[in-house]
Amino acid sequence: MVIFVLKFKNKMKKLLFVVALFIGVTAFGQKKKDLLDEVAKLKAEATELKAQLNQIQKSKEVNLEDELHKFCYAFGLEIGRNLKTIGIDSIPYNAFEVGIEEVTMGKERMSQDEARNVLKNYAKSAQETRGKKIREAGELFLAENAERTGVITTESGLQYEVLKQGKGVRPIDSDEVKVHYEGKLINGEIFDSSIERGEPMTFGVTQVIPGWTEALQLMQVGSKWKVFIPQDLAYGERGAGEKVPPYSVLIFEMELLAIE
Repeated sequence: MVIFVLKFKNKMKKLLFVVALFIGVTAFGQKKKDLLDEVAKLKAEATELKAQLNQIQKSKEVNLEDELHKFCYAFGLEIGRNLKTIGIDSIPYNAFEVGIEEVTMGKERMSQDEARNVLKNYAKSAQETRGKKIREAGELFLAENAERTGVITTESGLQYEVLKQGKGVRPIDSDEVKVHYEGKLINGEIFDSSIERGEPMTFGVTQVIPGWTEALQLMQVGSKWKVFIPQDLAYGERGAGEKVPPYSVLIFEMELLAIE
C-alpha cells in the first residue's frame, strides 16, 4: 500500500510540474499538443492509481463471518496485546507485512535465530523504557500526594487516607479477613473491583501484596481507607497481567468488613 501511495504522490507532482510547463509553453518552446497529451496521460495514470488505492482500502475491510478473516483478526489481536504489554503502541505495518510475505515465499532476510534475538533485544529495551516512565510518574504522584491534607505516609512509604473510621479490632498476620475493594492505576483506570462484582473477597492477611498486608494490620474492622501503594510494595518489576504494568503505583479503596 505504501508503494502505491508514493507512486500516486509522485504522479500528482509530475502532473503539477507539467501544468507549470504548459503555462510557460511559449518560453520553453514546447508544443501545446504534446503538453496536452502528457497531461491527459498523467491524469489517466493518476486515476488508475487512485482506483488501485481504493481497492487496497477495500481489501483492508474485515469480514468476521469469513473463517480465515476471523482467524487472522484474532491472531492480530493477540499480537497487538503482546506488543501493548511491552509498551509498543504502534508499528510500521509495511515492515510487518513484508516480513510475513517473505517468510511465506522462503525469501526471509534474517535467520530464525537472528529474528528471535532482534525481538528479544527490542522487547527488553521497550520494557525498560516504559518501566522507567511508569516508575518516574509513580514517584512524582506519591510525592505530590503526600502533601495533601489527610494523607498519612508510613515508614515503608505506604500512604493512606481514612474515609471512615471503624471501631473493631485490628487483624494480625495469621488472620483471614473479608474486604470490599476497588483497585486503580494512577491514571484512574480500574484493574480490579470486588465492588463491581458485588461480592467481597476473603483471604489471609499475608496472602496479598506487601502494601495490603501492612494496611490491613493498621485498619480496624469497619474502616474504609484509600490506600496508595508504591510499586515496591505492590507488583514491582513483574506487573500483573495486561492490566497492571511493571512498576505501577496502585490506588485502592478498601473496606475491612470482618475478621473471619
